[in-house]
Amino acid sequence: MNVHTTMSSNLERVPASLRSWLSAPRPMLINGKWIQAKSGKVIDVLDPSNEMRLGSVAEGDAADIDDAVRAARKALEQGPWGRMTPSARGRIVHKIGDLIYDHLDELAQLESLDNGKPFSIARVADVPLSADIFHYMSGWSTKLEGKHIPISHLVSPGDYLSFTRLEPIGVVGQIIPWNFPLLMAAWK
Repeated sequence: MNVHTTMSSNLERVPASLRSWLSAPRPMLINGKWIQAKSGKVIDVLDPSNEMRLGSVAEGDAADIDDAVRAARKALEQGPWGRMTPSARGRIVHKIGDLIYDHLDELAQLESLDNGKPFSIARVADVPLSADIFHYMSGWSTKLEGKHIPISHLVSPGDYLSFTRLEPIGVVGQIIPWNFPLLMAAWK
C-alpha cells in the first residue's frame, strides 16, 4: 500500500470541523487564556501509526509551567472552586463526564489519532471510561470525611485525640503517558 494513501486516509475519516481544528497550532490554557509558549516553540504532533503530522502544540517549558502552577494555585485559593460546597463541586465534575459523553466520537477520533489505537477501541474504552471516572468521582465529593483513630499508648488514651481529616491535595502537575492520555488525565 502506498504510504501517502495510508496517510491521507487517516485524516479523511476525521470530520471536516476536526480537521480544521487540527490545522491551527494548539496553545496552552493558562490563567483562563489560550496562550502560546513563552519561548514561541511548538511541537509537531504525529500520528504514531504512520508518522503523519497531525498538527502542532505549544512547547511549554519551566517558565510556562511556573505560570500555570501559580495561576492554578491562585484559582484554587481565591477563585470560586475553593468556596463551593462539595455538592456544587460534585455537580460540576459530573457535568464534565456528561460533556465527555456528548463529544464521544470527536474525542475518540482525537485519541485514536494521538496515540495510534483504532477508533473503535477509543470509542468503547478510552472515552466512555473517562466519562465514567468523572461520574464516579463526582459522588465522592459529599462522602469523604475524617475518622477518629483510637490510640494505644503507655499514657492514658484519654489524654490524646487522634483523627484524620481528608483534604484535597490541591494543584498537581502530571506527566501523561502516550497510551491512555484522556483516561490518565481523568484518573488524576
